Amino acid sequence: MNDYDIWFSLVKLSPKVKLKLINDFHDTEKIWYYGVHNPKTEYFKKILMDLLNNAWNESEIANVKKNLEINEIKSISYYEDEYPKKLKNYDDAPFTLFYKGNIMPLNEGYNISIVGSRKYTNYGKDVTRIICRDLCANNINIISGMAKGIDTFAHESCLNNEGYTCAVLGSGLDIVYPKENYKIFNKIVQKGAVISEFLPGTPPYTYNFPLRNRIISALSDIIIIIEAGEKSGSLITANLALEQGKDVMAVPGSIFSEESKGTNKLIKDGAFPLTSANDIFNLIGIEMKNQKETTVRSFNNEIHSGIFSIINDSPLHINDIIRITNIDIKQLYEVLFEMQIKNEILCLAGNYYVRVNNKI
Repeated sequence: MNDYDIWFSLVKLSPKVKLKLINDFHDTEKIWYYGVHNPKTEYFKKILMDLLNNAWNESEIANVKKNLEINEIKSISYYEDEYPKKLKNYDDAPFTLFYKGNIMPLNEGYNISIVGSRKYTNYGKDVTRIICRDLCANNINIISGMAKGIDTFAHESCLNNEGYTCAVLGSGLDIVYPKENYKIFNKIVQKGAVISEFLPGTPPYTYNFPLRNRIISALSDIIIIIEAGEKSGSLITANLALEQGKDVMAVPGSIFSEESKGTNKLIKDGAFPLTSANDIFNLIGIEMKNQKETTVRSFNNEIHSGIFSIINDSPLHINDIIRITNIDIKQLYEVLFEMQIKNEILCLAGNYYVRVNNKI
């Protein structure tokens, strides 16, 4: 990243204006020359020239270079071939992306974004892990925002299943937010990538996250909303995805759950309901290649009736279900998830399960 690129990253202009300048002048040195050194007044208005001129600060440029080096942060500009192709399709793409790790897989195969509520339920946590496991088994990249809750579970599940995951941050890459995700941040750097459009040192300001969300959706082929309250930030990502022409999927949930009100509304408004990993592959238009799927499905069908027989109108804790059935907990959670999707059982607070009375 040369001094002119850093200078251009420091200029307080919207991504759309920056990309127009790049498309018109082709590189940042020419923008500097005609906007600062030898102003092309027939093109640049005074307010634009002032913004360009005020951003040229040699000490600040040197400080950015130092921070990038110390924190081992790499950068890639819009005009470089390695810049994510899916993101390049939009006129509000950031001119510069800062990253740690390997961003090349973002240009290979399918990318799916998984986002959801910070105030997750056990249901949302289980759904996230099951969906991510199946996506990783089929070499599909998973993108999220490394926020608390569903985002974190998506990254963790992907890493645990040897998949590729990318975290898009709402701060500079030298600031890990939330702080408790420091370990997972480093794991993602080792096995995937963390990216940001924000310069090193940028705090996680609230207004950064809607900007971050447009990148999460733009990088993806499909956006999946696992859980979302009525005012969840995940709904912003869903709306941005729709504006970008992307397909949005939402996981249906109980009408009694606050964290399913947003996803249920998305489905009501036309989002694709996600009831199994197969729904994702059908929407993409490819065949699910998980060889274990047939065996697992058969086994699930066998144990389904056994689980249903022990869950009744009295809430039963997950530990008691495990003790009675003696089923592997991962397999059990998958069957419980499917039963909830079918509205056969309901997960209550505290990890208790109860049968749904469908008789009117």
